[in-house]
Amino acid sequence: MSPSLSERLEAVRSEVPPGVTLVVVTKFHPASLVRELHGLGVRDFGESRNQEAGPKAAELSDLDVTWHFIGQLQSNKAKAVREYARVLHSLDRASLLDALADPDAAALDVFIQVNLTDDPGRGGVRADGLAAFADRTLATPGVRLVGLMAVAGIDQDPLREFARVRELRDRVLLPIAPEATSLSMGMSGDYREAILEGATHLRIGSAITGNRPDPAYSRP
Repeated sequence: MSPSLSERLEAVRSEVPPGVTLVVVTKFHPASLVRELHGLGVRDFGESRNQEAGPKAAELSDLDVTWHFIGQLQSNKAKAVREYARVLHSLDRASLLDALADPDAAALDVFIQVNLTDDPGRGGVRADGLAAFADRTLATPGVRLVGLMAVAGIDQDPLREFARVRELRDRVLLPIAPEATSLSMGMSGDYREAILEGATHLRIGSAITGNRPDPAYSRP
């Protein structure tokens, strides 16, 4: 018999150190699963598509939860995402930062996504542009820079990748933004390595939620 939702959740929780935020990724899953997880004590949830996350957040507005937007965000969806999300893990370009600017809104916590590869087409800010982008983020009204986010590359050593993110935080980000200490890194397949390298936020989906439901649910 396969483990139940509560058993999978507790198995992951047992490995998460105190002070590390477990963000349960519920993309492609119905609002009923979020409600069930809430009943099991989960308060932080990750979504990556506004057309799914917006209605889900509205349906669950009676719950005390924190929505984390973890996917690549189109600039024209920035205002909509601000309506429900309290944390954005994927700030990756100047046009998105400009779209998020709002001097009258409550501050949105943002992680700068870093690109650990030599491919400029991959999402994220390159290491050589991080300092300038962090300065620009700090000067943008309506956002609060909290740290860095990264996804370990396919076929790459996650320990090495996550160590690079930690080093970028310590060497480049903290001298500019001393309070931006957080590191969002680690998913179902590599969260143990992320913990070893100092992750403060884990984005874990299938290890807790199991297989995705019928793909029909995921269609806009």
